[in-house]
Amino acid sequence: MNSNSYFNAFILVFLAGLFWSFGVVTVRYMVDAHEFVFQYLFYRGISIAIILLIYLFLKEGLVFYKNFFRIGVSSILGGIFLATAFTGFIFSITMTTAAVTLFMLAAMPFIAAIAGYVILGETLRRATLFSMIVAFLGVCIMIFNDSISGSAVGAIIGFISATGFAFYSVTIRWKPETPKFTTVVLAGLFCALFSFCVLGFSFEPFSSMPRINSYLSLLHGLIVAAGLILYTLGAKHLPSAELTLLSLMEVVGGVIWVWIPIFGINEVPSFTVILGGLIITSAVLFHGYGARKKREPVLH
Repeated sequence: MNSNSYFNAFILVFLAGLFWSFGVVTVRYMVDAHEFVFQYLFYRGISIAIILLIYLFLKEGLVFYKNFFRIGVSSILGGIFLATAFTGFIFSITMTTAAVTLFMLAAMPFIAAIAGYVILGETLRRATLFSMIVAFLGVCIMIFNDSISGSAVGAIIGFISATGFAFYSVTIRWKPETPKFTTVVLAGLFCALFSFCVLGFSFEPFSSMPRINSYLSLLHGLIVAAGLILYTLGAKHLPSAELTLLSLMEVVGGVIWVWIPIFGINEVPSFTVILGGLIITSAVLFHGYGARKKREPVLH
């Protein structure tokens, strides 16, 4: 693979992280979001599945359904891992502080590096390891002034969420012959099914949810789905550790969107949050600049 292909993949995954960062804006606009967690997960899961099905239809035409006859173990496991990441993040953020959840998510590149090496035999470049460590320090600086108190269970679930996304990133690079976008469809459906199960297989709990929350949940699903399409396309050329490293741009973007006046949220970040965000961004961009000159393993 030439350096241009690698750099193009870098840009796709970088943009995926930025896409996902808009999710924090949709959540901030919700009314009493913490009271409708499972309804939110249901709507978002359905939205993700529908958007991916539309994408497959536009990409492959009426024969897109044949992808589902080629689903293998990697697709099912990937769907479960991604659904675990989706659900775990919401549980963690409601059971402990945002700082703790963010700290746990910063472990994703390291988990993905280990899993990628054990399962796929992926090697870790020194530049990648350096960028991972710097980005991790950036996250630590971002949460420096925040409370790290909260439920230990919430912290554990946050780590499970990070592990789920890391292993999802490995599965989409495993078994190249298996269609990858069906994994995202399965994840959305798994999320919706789990939420519906928790709600007692009843639509009654949805009646109390403000209509604006329903629309925002569907919109968030669109945002997540768009990011996952970019992420999956980039996964063909980027090792698992680098995929998850770039996904940390979601953290930085989220801080920016709730800060700038255009969205009307006006959450002014502290100096440490700004400094940590700059460090994460610098680590990611440094890695991208260096990686452009390197040849990396690619899945065909």
